[in-house]
Amino acid sequence: MILVEPGLFIGSAADLSDAQALAEAAVSHVLSVDSEDPPLPQGAGLRHKRISVLDQPTSDLLSHMDDSFLFLQEAVEGGGAALVHCHAGRSRSAAMVTAYLMRSHRLSFSEAYDRLQRRNPDVQVNTGFQQQLQLYEALGCRVDRSRAEFREFRLRLLVEQQADLSQVPSEVFAVDPADSASSEVSYRCRKCRRTLFRGSSLLSHEVGDGASSFQHKKSSDPTGNAACTSYFIEPVQWMESALIGQLDGPLQCPRCSSKLGAFCWAGGRCSCGRWVTPSFQLHHNRLDCIRPISIQKIHTLTDSQTPTDSHADTHPG
Repeated sequence: MILVEPGLFIGSAADLSDAQALAEAAVSHVLSVDSEDPPLPQGAGLRHKRISVLDQPTSDLLSHMDDSFLFLQEAVEGGGAALVHCHAGRSRSAAMVTAYLMRSHRLSFSEAYDRLQRRNPDVQVNTGFQQQLQLYEALGCRVDRSRAEFREFRLRLLVEQQADLSQVPSEVFAVDPADSASSEVSYRCRKCRRTLFRGSSLLSHEVGDGASSFQHKKSSDPTGNAACTSYFIEPVQWMESALIGQLDGPLQCPRCSSKLGAFCWAGGRCSCGRWVTPSFQLHHNRLDCIRPISIQKIHTLTDSQTPTDSHADTHPG
């Protein structure tokens, strides 16, 4: 058990067997980041939180970083101390301690990880957890599940973890916008006008350099770079029947069956040349973008010009 800073220790599962050392260190909270439930000292009165994960790059620690921070903060601010442990005290526990240092001291991933390694040179966070910590930094050390970056992360993990696509968790699918009202920008089928997804479901990607093998098929902007001609989005509820149990296939409008694009859990290439994984791709020329008219604009209209619809159709350009 090694002191990282006042009120915070990192260790292994074996450290839980030394009740005297825990008492001398005033440990009041134990955070177990382990696939096995560790035995706690009897009668020690310890508060315990367990995150059941394997030490694998595809395990999800990011989703637990905020709750873990609050648990450790409770120990420190309450005058006690927290022990964060995994089986060996090297990777999983080190990742959670690093996340705590990042948020509590407003440090970057590299700064927090360097600080921890100076206290314990044996820690070695696996590459997948390092990427999650870098994403935690990009999210401002707050796990905002509505952010596109987090939704993309969860989708990528699903692909890496889920060998059986017949059991895709329901929470992966965004709510069908046809079943709910919203003031967001929406996207409709150009043929039958059925609303297909909201602007918040769009997933961005860096524009690629293109590929010479299909350069003749792509539109280009004035700089010569390939242009994106599709939207990549998170899966929406109306897609569920097409996606479950299938690696890839077409995406069709649920109302008129017009072909809108295609999906592939293994990923697909955008017209700009960027590979996107997983890929739920809908083509610009099959959709209309509907933008709400602002209240200010409505108020500038005369009574004789009162609009009958609060939305305006715009075509992606």
